[in-house]
Amino acid sequence: MCGIVGAIGAMECTPFLLEGLKTLEYRGYDSAGLAVLSENGSLARSRAKGRVSELEARVAEQGLTGQVGIAHTRWATHGVPAERNAHPHVSAGLAVVHNGIIENHESLRRQLEALGYAFTSDTDTETIAHLVQACLAGGNDFAREPAADLFAAVRLAVAHLVGAYALAVVHEAEPGGTEEPCLVVAREGSPLMLGVGEQGHYAASDASALLSVTRRMIYLENGDVGRLTREAIELVDGQGVPVEREVVTSHLNADAVELGDYRHFMQKEIFEQPQALGNTLEMIGGASRLSPGILGADAAGILAQVNSVLILACGTSSYAGMTARYWIEALAGMPCNVELASEYRYRTSIANPDQLVVVISQSGETADTLAALQHAKGLGHRHTLAICNVPESAIVRETALRFITRAGPEIGVASTKAFTTQLSALFLLTLLLAKRHGAMAGEGADDTRERAYLAELRHLPVAVEKVLALEPQIRDWAQRFADKQHALFLGRGHHYPIALEGALKLKEISYIHAEAYPAGELKHGPLALVDAEMPVVVVAPNDELLDKLKANMQEVSARGGELYVFADGCSQMAESEGVHILRLPEHYGVLSPVLHVVAQQLLAYHVALVKGTDVDKPRNLAKSVTVE
Repeated sequence: MCGIVGAIGAMECTPFLLEGLKTLEYRGYDSAGLAVLSENGSLARSRAKGRVSELEARVAEQGLTGQVGIAHTRWATHGVPAERNAHPHVSAGLAVVHNGIIENHESLRRQLEALGYAFTSDTDTETIAHLVQACLAGGNDFAREPAADLFAAVRLAVAHLVGAYALAVVHEAEPGGTEEPCLVVAREGSPLMLGVGEQGHYAASDASALLSVTRRMIYLENGDVGRLTREAIELVDGQGVPVEREVVTSHLNADAVELGDYRHFMQKEIFEQPQALGNTLEMIGGASRLSPGILGADAAGILAQVNSVLILACGTSSYAGMTARYWIEALAGMPCNVELASEYRYRTSIANPDQLVVVISQSGETADTLAALQHAKGLGHRHTLAICNVPESAIVRETALRFITRAGPEIGVASTKAFTTQLSALFLLTLLLAKRHGAMAGEGADDTRERAYLAELRHLPVAVEKVLALEPQIRDWAQRFADKQHALFLGRGHHYPIALEGALKLKEISYIHAEAYPAGELKHGPLALVDAEMPVVVVAPNDELLDKLKANMQEVSARGGELYVFADGCSQMAESEGVHILRLPEHYGVLSPVLHVVAQQLLAYHVALVKGTDVDKPRNLAKSVTVE
């Protein structure tokens, strides 16, 4: 959610810090700030409510320069959006930026106030600044003796923190002191990585912020504390034992996080879906058989043991899981349950050690999903699979199996290409489960059906291209939503989760209140809401439930409702007064949800344009939800 950037090197770091914050703007934020150590070692800070551009203007006015610095974009959790609550927070020459939530900040605050520390913000983060300062000073319950240096002080301080954090800390030089300038970092629960550069070292909460200076990165593990100087990186783990973490080369492309010729990142990412799907499905190539090795070396043995599936996810990813439930139960003949990760770990559940636990996350750092995974493992679940877009993420590192979608960076807060690539990954999982458990049989031999499904997957990018060509017609529909306050979405079967996702997209970026229901539930309550002022969007593929769906549409029309129907080209449906039909180019059978959701993404995008909202950074939302 929040963003961190830090640097220490031989070059002036302020331009890099500001550029890094701009790269992280997509994560969502309400204020920004930075702190640098000047040439004489003194600390200077600048903060601003609002966009990074406002901070940039203030930094220019103040003339802040330095070769060591930290910067931050904040999304309010503790304390309202205000300059006093913006990071960095300081304590007597020390500055800290923080992502995450400190759960015991109230008790720490009382202890620190008793020691004489004065608080000027409402945040949990300021507690960290004073806590590190108390460890430097010593003579208190946090540190009996003064810490030897900033590195030692941070190591002492984090031992008192309960919650999630990614930290970057700097401290101004002592007059006449000889200590070399350094940047100290720590990680527990929230993502943080280091950049290994030619002329210095860097830290960030997202790899994209480092691409302008290096592709060589170190991903910190939970409990790690690091000391960065211009020449070296020193790391210790949660027990204080010196460790070395692998330096990996990021394959992110800087161009992938640039807007290019598109008006918004969301628009760009909608139109990148054919390529993203093609990249994600590249590993199946022209093969006629699917290998479990796409999930990892141990996949064949694990899939042979599992007798059911549990999918854990949040938001859009949970709707991908709901769609997969229909596939897994219908094609693989295996029980499948889908749980919201934020709810799963707070209820009493019965563990099944032979169940495959699938966690889905675009970032791989979603706090609720990561905690749900850890909870499941703690209950005794042995078989775990991550479906994720970030190979180095925490969720990927904590599962036995993994499937990395290749959607590329997704900058828009409202997920688009991550969702469709998740669907393609889940369909591959469905086919693997069906093969392992002999459920592929039907008309024709197993391998015939497998080849047919793989052929449909390979054709998916082309089919999505055809849907994208419908943009002008969808743009015309969007004009009719401009003055609406509410909308209803309907679907049946494995298109009901797609209706849920369509409603979510509309409310996320246009701020129109939208709800989705299984169409058969209309008469059980939602029909009371239908009138001429509530558009009803219908996902209507030409499948075995179409006739039932038509009857539900009649219920809407009879009450004066306005219908907007996403149908297939072969559907025998006609437009009439109050019934608007957009025909997708082809019926795509079991993979139809992928095509229908792309059409709804375009509708939400163009409605948001008409209403003039901030498409890429909708209010109150953030891209990577790394706090509970």
